[in-house]
Amino acid sequence: MGNRGGRLHDPATQTLGSRRWVSKSWICCETSFKERRREVWAESYTELFFLDEVTALAAGHRPCFECRRRAAEAFAAAFAQGNGLGSPPHAAAIDKVLHAERLARTTADRPGDLDPEAQGPDAKQIYVAFIDTLPDGAMITCDGPERRAYAVRGAYVLPWAPEGYGTPIVRPRARLVSLLTPPSIVTTLQAGYQPVWHPSATLETDRNHHGD
Repeated sequence: MGNRGGRLHDPATQTLGSRRWVSKSWICCETSFKERRREVWAESYTELFFLDEVTALAAGHRPCFECRRRAAEAFAAAFAQGNGLGSPPHAAAIDKVLHAERLARTTADRPGDLDPEAQGPDAKQIYVAFIDTLPDGAMITCDGPERRAYAVRGAYVLPWAPEGYGTPIVRPRARLVSLLTPPSIVTTLQAGYQPVWHPSATLETDRNHHGD
């Protein structure tokens, strides 16, 4: 679960408006924290639900420093190492970098919408990399008749879907792919940050490995 700094919906109609963010602070949270209870579609911020943290990172969200402090501190340390900083940055400094990368990826008619399932053919795919260089947890798209999101995991890429990951595909080599995960988060993953995966990722990868 996460949010983008505030309310994106109309509480009266329980529908989303045209805004796709309220502030630069896009976070990824725990679904359960200190027995707090919230009513969705209420007056406060809009809750966004992701398949897993890998998906949230691809959408440009970072771990929350309140409910996920340990993960947030690990993320900040890896962010510093991966992006050439002398010390772990504060949340606002991370948000500034991520927001600039998100803005570079948006289209004029859909500002701030970086969810992998929302990527259309008109999206500005300006971040590319060779698939061999990408760390586990990076999310990509590959050109072809069926353009969809894949998550890199070991020797495989996992087809992404809202309900979970599909059958692993052997990771191709020497192929240029488009990144869905922001570049500064890719380098954070390369520096050792370990995101939380949906159980289907482990299940599918293990099943495929044992079937080799």
